Order: sequence, then structure tokens, then C-alpha cells
Amino acid sequence: MSEFIEPVFDLIEKEKKRQREGLELIPSENYVSSNVLSAMGSILTNKYSEGYPSFTGLTEWDDDEIASKKLANHRYYGGQRNVDRIERLAIARACRLFHADHANVQPHSGAQANMAVYYAWCRPGDTILGMSLPAGGHLTHGAKVTLDAHIWKFVNYGVTAEGDIDYDELERKALENLPNLILIGYSAYMKIPDFKRIARIRDDVSRKAGHEVLLMADMAHVAGLIAGGVHPNPFDYGFNVVTTTTHKTLRGPRGGLILSKGHVASPLSKPDHTLKNIPVLIDRAVFPGTQGGPLDHIIAAKAVAFGEALQPSFRTYVKNIVDNAKILADDLKENGFILQGNGTANHLILVDIRASYGIDGKFFERALDKIGLTMNANVLPSDKSDAFRPSGIRLGTPAVTTRGLGIEEMHMIAKWMKDVALICQKAGDEDHLPEYSDELKSIRRDVKALALRFPIPGID
Repeated sequence: MSEFIEPVFDLIEKEKKRQREGLELIPSENYVSSNVLSAMGSILTNKYSEGYPSFTGLTEWDDDEIASKKLANHRYYGGQRNVDRIERLAIARACRLFHADHANVQPHSGAQANMAVYYAWCRPGDTILGMSLPAGGHLTHGAKVTLDAHIWKFVNYGVTAEGDIDYDELERKALENLPNLILIGYSAYMKIPDFKRIARIRDDVSRKAGHEVLLMADMAHVAGLIAGGVHPNPFDYGFNVVTTTTHKTLRGPRGGLILSKGHVASPLSKPDHTLKNIPVLIDRAVFPGTQGGPLDHIIAAKAVAFGEALQPSFRTYVKNIVDNAKILADDLKENGFILQGNGTANHLILVDIRASYGIDGKFFERALDKIGLTMNANVLPSDKSDAFRPSGIRLGTPAVTTRGLGIEEMHMIAKWMKDVALICQKAGDEDHLPEYSDELKSIRRDVKALALRFPIPGID
């Protein structure tokens, strides 16, 4: 290997070692299968495929039926026969998983999926109602530092002291501001949204405003739970659009996905601006509106992951994610940790580490990293402190559940977290943490021994 290549692969091997010997508890991270890895590393990365596969209207894969339709070409480059078939397969599987009428599998990320929906439905200056970042929302839901916030007017709602969505505030702000789009979505929220009530609020806004209001759910964190049947599906309550990433609980490659209900037609058509036509409006907003060529190797990996999620074993997996999260949350409370919302109904746990042990989230995150437990500092709804020194720590169970950890291991993780919190209390700050390196190394050995008992799919 050359001097330019070898350092990169050395670092990849070090990262593989880190993952093997530690436990990933960041709720937005997971491990993919060897088949997903193979698709991502395939020769499809060599292909350029601006545009879309020819429209078929098929929900299942049938070579003969597709061949008989004499499809028009909707790509801007030649040589698309195999790529078209892969993308259509990914679309059909996504629709089947989420009971959608249409899927756009081209977004490179969840952020780009969200922007494409905003662009498809909203004109510059239109109002979008979404959860605030401190309350548990995502940057793309209106944070001032994003491009989205410079194009559209975002109005935010929060959560109650109990950690639930403040539905009264949501309803009041919706009726006051008459948004064009109402967004339910989050990156640090541990409860199940009341989709039925939110849909009623949307209907009230539509009547008062005299125009259609798009109802959108950003389900990036819980998409796998929805696909596996342990979380309600927003489409069952009248939502028009669901966006998601394809990793996290869905256990696919890093990427985005847009699902929608409505009339499916050729992306070359020019539909009226109505909710019925939202699938076509979204296709046009993704390409050419906000992206160029799709990542064909990632779309192939999405097709593989969606196929895996359609298997019965995936339902067992997502049930175990939720069971592990509830057990871990209960154990954390028993070990003196104060949880936002007092627990979890999904895969995600948010700990008020400042209220629990008098330390900030970033200090705790870095101390936990030394013993091989990876999670992230996170702001809390009540936070008044620096965003780089938040009061919370966020963790979840998708990745460790993929490795096969269960009840007994959740008990161990909670105990290790308490041990590290007590060490941080004694140290007072990160400068004095090296004084307790022997204690941390002892815990690190235990974490490593446990991690090595549970191989990582796709790697080991």
C-alpha cells in the first residue's frame, strides 16, 4: 500500500477495534449486516443516474410485467437497466414496509429528505410548525443556524414538565399562525405522539386557513419500530408524508427516505399543488430541486435493508430494542439517575446528569468514552447552560440489541454508568479525571470483556 492509502486503512482498522471492544449506546447509531456492507461497497458507486427509474406503478417486482410496459426513459444518462431495477425494488419494499403509496429512496440524508418536503410544499416565507431543538426536535425543524430557517418561517412548540409534547401549545400556535405544514418529529423524545389529536389540529387549521395543510412526521429515530409493528404508523392517522433516515432503528445504510400518500405519477408530469399530488411534488423537489445524482450503491444497500426489515426476525429485533430500553431506563432510575419524562416508550433515554450527579453532559460523555461506553451529551428542555456543556446525556438500545445484549447486560450498563458518575463527582472536572485512571481502567476491562462476547454483524 502507498503512503497515501495505508494511513486511512490503518485508521479504519482502529475504528473496527474500537467498535468491537466497546458498546455503542448512541440511539442514532446501529450496525448493518454484511449484505448491506457489500452493497455499499459495490461497483454501483461507479454509476451516474440523475433522474428516476421509469414509472411503473408496480408495488412488487415482476420482470415480465415491467418489460411489457415499454417504459419511457426518465434518466439523463444511459446504461440504467440494472440501476432502474434496483431503485424500483427499493421503492416497492419501502412502500410495503410503511404502507405508503410512494417512496423516494434518493435523499442522501434525513436533513435533505426534510428540506425536499419543505421545498415541495412550501413557498419561501411560508410557515412551518415543528418541535423546538431544546425540547427534543432536530436542527432541521427550524433551528436558526440552518438554511431552512432562512427560507421558511418556523414556529416551534415544546414539551411539558412530564416530557410529553405540549399539545395545548401546539394547538394554540397552530391556530394563531396557520402554518402551511405541521411537523411532528424529534431526536430526543421518549414518548409516543398522539397522532390522532395532531391530525385533528391539522384539520382545524385547514378549515380556519382555507387552504390545505400538509401533515408530516419525521420518524428518523423510530422508523424501524414502525416497520416492526411496535410503534404506531402516522399514515394510519391521516399523515401525508413520513421522512426518515435509513440507519438508526431501521438498521440500513446512512441515508434518507421520503414516504407519502397520494396519487403516484411520472416525475416528468407537472401536477397541481395539492396534497393528492404530493408524491410527484416530492419527486420533483428531490431531483432536480435539491439534489443531483443519487448514490446508487446506497440505494442498493437500502433495498437490502428494507428486505431484511420485511423478515419476521426483524419484528423480534425491534421488540427487543424497546424491552431493553425500558429495562435500562428502570435500572438507571434505581441507580440514582433522573430521566427526562421519567422513562421511555421507545428506544431512547434522556438523562438529566446535572440534576442526578451534579456534572455536565459533555464531562460525563468523555468519561464514559474512556471505559468504552459511547453516548452523547444532549440539551434538555430546561437547559439554560452552554449547548456545548448541556445538562443531559442521550443513550439508546438499537446497536447493543443488534449485538444480542439483553436484560442482564442492561443491568451491567446501568451499574457502570453509576460508577463513572461517582468518579466524575469525585474528580470535579476533566482536568482531575486522570487521578482516577486506575478505577476507569478496571471498569474498561469489564466493558471490553462483555463487548467481545457479542460479535458485531457484518464485521465478525
